[in-house]
Amino acid sequence: MISLTPVEGVQQVLAIPAALALAKRGISLLRAKRVVEEVLSRGYAVVELPTVEDASVLADDLRRAGCKAAEVKRGAVDVRDLRERLGLTQEQFALRYGLDVSAIRNWETGRRKPDPAALGYLHVIDRMPEEVRSALEKPLASATS
Repeated sequence: MISLTPVEGVQQVLAIPAALALAKRGISLLRAKRVVEEVLSRGYAVVELPTVEDASVLADDLRRAGCKAAEVKRGAVDVRDLRERLGLTQEQFALRYGLDVSAIRNWETGRRKPDPAALGYLHVIDRMPEEVRSALEKPLASATS
């Protein structure tokens, strides 16, 4: 999966070359056009490309068209490794990030795999653990204020 955004400082995205670069990688020209329109209207788009022969060639093609491409991570997360890198027990990890401790146990032992939403959340925790922690916390109001 590829995330597209306009290149900073570029006056405009060249819609036709960008759409052709995407269509060349296995999606219909109409779908490619809609993806580029989404980049223009929202400032980003995400697309699944069936055939990417060389990621650097794709990135160069899109950069010439005024788009920046990034791979959207979808692979597995080693939950035990993540938790241990953060120095947390299973219970602490569950409490800090709003997860069920039994789910963490099941993921770590391989009895279950995280569903797509949980997997996405785990990727965010992996990349930005303090930001996630901060976003989930609400300071307690002081009784004297």
